[in-house]
Amino acid sequence: MSKRDGVDPVPGGAKRRASRPRKGSSPAPRFAKPLTTASIIGWTALSALVPGAAHLRAGRRRTGLVMVGVYAVLLLAALAFGLTRDLSNLTGLAQDGAMLTVIVIAAACALAWFAVIAVSYVALGPNKLNQQGQVVTGIVVGVLCVAVMSPFALTANYVLAGREAVNAIFPSHPDPENPVQIKNPEDPWDGKTRVNFLLVGGDAAGNRIGVRTDSMTVASVDTRTGNTVLFSLPRNLQHVRFPPSSPLHKHFPNGYMAELPNGGLLNEVWQYANDNPQLMGGKNRGPRALMDAIGYTLNLKIDYYALINMYGFAALVDAIGGLKIRVEEDVKWGGHFGTAGTIKAGYRKLSGEQALWYGRSRVNSDDFSRMGRQRCVIGAFAQQATPGVILTNFTKIAGAAKRLAQTNIPRPLVAPLADLALKVKDAKITSLQFVPPDFYSGRPDWVKIRAATRKAIADSDRSAHQAQTAGVTASPGSPGTPTASPSRTQAQTGTQAGTPTETPTRNSQKSGAKSLAELCGL
Repeated sequence: MSKRDGVDPVPGGAKRRASRPRKGSSPAPRFAKPLTTASIIGWTALSALVPGAAHLRAGRRRTGLVMVGVYAVLLLAALAFGLTRDLSNLTGLAQDGAMLTVIVIAAACALAWFAVIAVSYVALGPNKLNQQGQVVTGIVVGVLCVAVMSPFALTANYVLAGREAVNAIFPSHPDPENPVQIKNPEDPWDGKTRVNFLLVGGDAAGNRIGVRTDSMTVASVDTRTGNTVLFSLPRNLQHVRFPPSSPLHKHFPNGYMAELPNGGLLNEVWQYANDNPQLMGGKNRGPRALMDAIGYTLNLKIDYYALINMYGFAALVDAIGGLKIRVEEDVKWGGHFGTAGTIKAGYRKLSGEQALWYGRSRVNSDDFSRMGRQRCVIGAFAQQATPGVILTNFTKIAGAAKRLAQTNIPRPLVAPLADLALKVKDAKITSLQFVPPDFYSGRPDWVKIRAATRKAIADSDRSAHQAQTAGVTASPGSPGTPTASPSRTQAQTGTQAGTPTETPTRNSQKSGAKSLAELCGL
């Protein structure tokens, strides 16, 4: 019979006509096996790595090739970006705009990968499976969607936590007394070879009024090498002077003597300035008053300050997993009598609470021993808070940091500060304490303090070989430290120079240590 008779001479012709692809669609693979539950799961998972693979398997070649091509272009662009950028230092991400960009990109990638997996799964036709196969593939693909979105969501969460911490700690408005404008991004410190930070440990407990600055350390950092000198000042340093530019200079021309005969201590300056805004010319000028007093004492310009809440610091130590410190001798901690426990001598890993009390305990000790332990805690944290540790515990660190600090370091300097911190981590850190028997808190020799400060910075500025040969001492008053004659001291400071008959408090610090690495076993 012929076609004209309305009969197809080829058996099965009707079936072949029905199976012909419609116009505009791609034919299914000729020799492809029917998709099973396992194969749908496998091709969908492959599409998470190579978008478009599932569409090619399903016969949608045009869509699949477009997806593979776009993915290849994006991979090549990312590779080119990585080869033309220095990705070893990601401190530029500390900028607010950069963090916001990362959050948006991470969210977009998460949604894009979710969409790729979803459309790949649908393209494979899971509706052709039996009910059990549809349930199994649906559950597995749902888990896969969550798995591929998790890294992007985690990245966005980390960066968002960091952005909130930065915005909470660093002021967005410039300090009117110390405005900062970065004119040259290559030189954010405006030509300064050293930047001086005042690190203040504040004891603002709930049962006290105001802030007691129990720990005061100036970190003088070389912006080129990261070499740092830590200057520790006793809390009971008496009758500090104020520079002529300070509002308190006229009120205390002969030094800070707010509560004679036994008062006038350095750790009272911050709160005194806050309590007397009429003298300072405004509210909350405690930081400025303390920066002026300490800067004038050391003959350094204090550029920035950071107030670290003691209990917030304990949370920060816990966030990085504790601090490893060499404990020279047993330290009892907790209250005035050390009833909470004892930190045994030897190499120890201290929790946040233990690290806090290790730096604060006065049981069978004195202020000067405590200062030595505090600088060990600072040095240990600087060395052990590595980028890997920070990334691993980032959300905990960011949460603790928001409760930790008050500072006048402006937001534009956050990224340069992060760069500088990386230099400090691998640089030489030396320390100078103004403690007896070379320095006396009750009768400070201001000229000698300034001379020792100048010498410590000069030693730190030497090359690594010269510094090792000369030996920057970790305790003040080393041999060769210039001292002023009594007549010169009296003429310049207006106070009586000389050695008092007894040390104000016992100094158990060992002299002769040359660096924090040697002193603290870091």
